[in-house]
Amino acid sequence: MTAAPLTDELVLETLRQVIDPELGLNIVDLGLVYRYACAAGKLTVTMTLTTPGCPMHDSIAEGVKNILLTLDGVAEVEVEVVWDPPWHPSMMTETGRAMAGVRSF
Repeated sequence: MTAAPLTDELVLETLRQVIDPELGLNIVDLGLVYRYACAAGKLTVTMTLTTPGCPMHDSIAEGVKNILLTLDGVAEVEVEVVWDPPWHPSMMTETGRAMAGVRSF
């Protein structure tokens, strides 16, 4: 069986399995994932959290690493948590807003 290619859809769908435990929503629909890049088997994810003092910081970052390491062709994952730009509810997807009951911006 041939491994599925590492596509944007596959990466985002995989990251949707990581849930922010305080809000009960996945990190993609929350708008926490800013970008990612893959080179030579290393996937680097740049993301943020809803607040700088988020007590789940380490848990969420480890969840990202662990789930992405299950993808074929990914040998290493680096998670960069950044605070600029700061997260705002307007960064959520329409799906995320609907799930959270947040109005559209």
